[in-house]
Parts: sequence; structure tokens; C-alpha cells
Amino acid sequence: MRTSSSSPRGSSPRRKLISVAALSAALLTAASAQAAVAQDVPSGTPAARTEAAPGTPAERLIVGYKSGAAEATSDKAAAADAATKGEKAGEDVDFRRRLGTGAALVDLGTGPTTADVADVVAEYRADPQVAYVVPDRLNKPLATPNDTEYAKQWDLFETTAGMRVPGAWDLATGSGVTVAVIDTGYVTHSDLAANIVGGYDFISDTAVSVDGNGRDSNPADPGDWYAAGECGQTTGGSSSWHGTHVAGTIAAATNNGKGVAGVAYGAKISPVRVLGKCGGYDSDIIDAITWASGGTVSGVPANANVAKVINMSLGGGGACSTATQSAINGAVSRGTTVVVAAGNENQNAANSSPANCGNVITVAATDRSGNRASYSNYGTIVDIAAPGGETATAANGILSTLNSGTRTPSTENYAYYQGTSMATPHIAGLAALMKSANPALTPAQIESAVKSNARALPGTCSGGCGAGLADAAKTVQAVKGGTSTGATYSSTTAMSIPDNGSAVESPIGVSGRGGYAPSTLQVGVDITHTYRGDLVIDLVAPDGSVYRLKSADGSDSADDVNTTYTVNASAETADGTWKLRVQDTASYDTGRLNGWRLTF
Repeated sequence: MRTSSSSPRGSSPRRKLISVAALSAALLTAASAQAAVAQDVPSGTPAARTEAAPGTPAERLIVGYKSGAAEATSDKAAAADAATKGEKAGEDVDFRRRLGTGAALVDLGTGPTTADVADVVAEYRADPQVAYVVPDRLNKPLATPNDTEYAKQWDLFETTAGMRVPGAWDLATGSGVTVAVIDTGYVTHSDLAANIVGGYDFISDTAVSVDGNGRDSNPADPGDWYAAGECGQTTGGSSSWHGTHVAGTIAAATNNGKGVAGVAYGAKISPVRVLGKCGGYDSDIIDAITWASGGTVSGVPANANVAKVINMSLGGGGACSTATQSAINGAVSRGTTVVVAAGNENQNAANSSPANCGNVITVAATDRSGNRASYSNYGTIVDIAAPGGETATAANGILSTLNSGTRTPSTENYAYYQGTSMATPHIAGLAALMKSANPALTPAQIESAVKSNARALPGTCSGGCGAGLADAAKTVQAVKGGTSTGATYSSTTAMSIPDNGSAVESPIGVSGRGGYAPSTLQVGVDITHTYRGDLVIDLVAPDGSVYRLKSADGSDSADDVNTTYTVNASAETADGTWKLRVQDTASYDTGRLNGWRLTF
């Protein structure tokens, strides 16, 4: 990925942004470079703490201070601390800005060596007020484009390895949900325009943004082409329009008589630009995650289109940094589901970030036969697989919205791409469908439902592809709930209800259903009591959530409770132990719970 800077130094051509794409394409060369660099890293400072990309020394660091430290909230204190640390390390260290998570971004000056970076890192690590210090790493879009002619979208509906999306459209279209596409921005396309809402350009270095300025409210994609010798490449490359392709898979307009269909065609797309020429930096992505999910970023206006789903079809090597994880945790705490690409290196996704971060849905890619795509990363941290395509045969790629311009925008078109970048928006679109069908769903519930309703992979996946191939129709049906299926689970074990005493609980175990309870869950109750107004009755879901069925009422002197309550339990997992909780809250009258039942 790339970065930009709002200070005058940010516009300097001194930065050498090396494409992770180029480096990962030559793993042996990169490995040799790393081995050579490692020799001048001080003992105890691993390369992961000093590199923006393999073999490339970081030019900036992200520093998180502990709560209570003056530097955690005061820019002046953080700037003074950076200067002090730099003086001790013999380097030029400057405070640049405060990230949305509260961390500080510091600059290491022109062309630091790996040893220089390690010296500064060591100073920060020795400070007891510093919670973490990580390099501002370079990330990249995760797709391999291949332009071809238009063809059908097998990935949505084909029987063998499609995601069964049409079956979900009778239940939800994504209406009411905004998806933030944190990517290269958006180039105008008539098949997307109706679903585009305001976004933001978070690229702060003009060398990366190539739009002539730093951060602003215009997320338009000017093109990310590069010349021979740039971005670590010996030959040049055309603009990818990557963010527009991703956005089309999620929410291209549908039933409009042209182009392609989006998975969640009723959803809105907020383009959030973080990738430019040669990629984009963690620091910009961290702020983008924070802002897109409704958090506050200094100097950036409040987000009027807060996203409940974030798509990040991007990544780089190394462990998930504490700085990035903090931003993701913040987004999830605000109720936003974060969906990320597993990576395209045909390796364990544990080695790719943000795929290896917590609190995300990590997506592997499958081909048209339902096998793990040859390029797709794999492993135990993968949560789910979705169609990503294989363009060795062009029509077996993923078709979506694009632009014909090789450098700057030209005419709109459609093209096949392949990559975990293409698989990820399928799951982001599915998350939008789910949130539209059931707005109460939390990110954890969305992830659980996607995985529990997946189908077995039609092909093979060496290394692990998570729960299997996502099934949109089954998943949306499960979370939407709806009318009763008629399946009843009962308890006939009688128990006494203590007079003006502690509550009693009667359990019912439910298994084998999968998915979520219906919005019209029927709770039948049979209680004998001589003054029912004394009683408080609750339904307790498997996760401990409590639904009040009946409150105490001192004026209700009738006998017994023999009735059926209707509960909207669509936010609750169906399987597990449900409980009926009954308490007598007044004296002189006694009762007994004879039994109760749940009808799904």
C-alpha cells in the first residue's frame, strides 16, 4: 500500500515505495535479501519490527502509548518524545500525526537503514510508557487482473461452485446497509453510480496519491499505474481500478437492464481510498478503518455514511500489528463487521496481514470447480471460502465493473479478475444481506452464521479453507428467521416455585438446527399458581440473553399461567440450552411449573 503525508516533507520524492506484489512474486530473491539485511539488525530486534516490506527498511513507525502517558493524548508530548528518542538513537525522528486509534505516527527521516530503524525501535521498546511500536508497513491490493469479454457470473449462481446468491434475494437485497470498500477508491461507472455514497481519500503522501494532494473528501481513483523501475518492478504496469471491481461484486446495480449484478445490490458503497501508486501504508488504513466504522480521526470530518461492513481486499506480509488490531477491534466494538482477503501467495495465511488479525472474517478463494484457487492462501485462520476465480481460462474469473484506461480513467467497461480480492467482496456482500435481513446481528453473529451455514467445498483444499464454501441462500434464511417451522422441543419435568423466593430455571436442549432462531419463536408455558400476578417469567437464550415474557402485576389475582408467548429471537443461535426462568415475588401463594415448550 502507499502512504502520503500532510506535512511538506510528505511531498518529497525521497520515499522509495517498494511493491509487496513484486517482492512476493520473487520469494527466493526476497528471502535472500532478508537474510542479508538481518545481519545488521541488532540482536533481539526481528526484521518484522524494522521493515515496511520484506527487505525494505521502514521510514515510519506507529507508536502506541499506555493509557495515562502524556504522549497518549498530547501531540506536543509525543513530538518531544520522538525528538528525544531520535537523539538517543542518533537518528532524525519526527512526530507526524495522531492516528484514529490514538497511536502516534513518527517519521525516521531520509533513507534509514534497517539498523537505523532497529535503533529507534529499541529506544521506544525500552520506554515503560510505550505499549507497542511497529513499522508502518506497505500493503497491496490482492488481485491479478485479466481483461476479457463479458460472460455470465458463475460465481453467484452456478450449481457446482457458485455461492447460491439468487436464493437469498427473495429475503434481502442489502437495503439499509452501507459497505465501506477500503481500497484504491472509485472510478465512475454507470452500473455502480446509483449505489455510491460519500467516502474519503485517506492517502496522505502525494507520491502515492498521484492526485496532486493529500487527504480530502474525494475518493476518486486517478489510476495506480507505474513506470518501469518503479514499485520494485522492472517493467511498468497499468492502472488496476481495483476498488471499482471490488465494489461492483458487492453492490453493482441489478435489474437495470445492463452489466453485472451485485451480491447485495440494495446496499450502498462508501469508497475509502488508501491504495495508490505502489500500494498503501498501515497508518492510512488504520485511520480508514476507524473513520469508516464511525470512529473519530483528527482533521477528518465525521462520517455521514457509517459502514456496518468493511471490505479489505488488500494485505502484506508479517504478523498483524498491534496498531492494526487496535483499529479493527475499535470497528467491531462499534458494530462493524470486517472482512479481509486471505492473500494470494499460496501459503499459510498466518503469514499475511490483515488476514491473520483477530476479529475479522478471513476469506480464501475457490475456482469454478470449487477447489482452492492455485494462488489462494490457506490455513487454520481462514474462516470461509468464496469464489475468487482462475483466469487461465478467462471466463473462469470474476466479472465486475472496471475502466478501460491504462493510466488515467477512460471509458467504463467490465473485466475478469482473479484473487482473494475477488472472493472477499462476495462475503462482504453476504454480510450486508444478513445485516439487511436482521439489523440486530452483531459482527460475531454474522461470522458464526456464515460459517455454520456453509456447504462442503465441492472440490479440494489442501491446507484448510475454513468452514467451506459460503452459501448465501441458506445463511440469509437462517438469520432472517421468520414463520415457525413447527419443530417443538419440550420439558415435562415439574418443579416447585418457592413462595417469595429465588427463581427456578427449567432447561431445554436444542441441537441439529443450525443458524438462528426465528423472529416468531413460540414459548408455551404451563404453570399452576394461586395468584399469578406474583410471577415474573423470562426466557433465557443459550448465550445468556434474557427475554421478559411476563412481569409481576399485583392487581392480577387470577390463577395459573397457561399460554404461549411469541418472541423475536432472530438474533439468537438456535442450538444450545434454552431456559425458562420463573420467580415468585410475593408471599402467601404457591405454585408449580408443570412444563414448557419451544416451537421453532
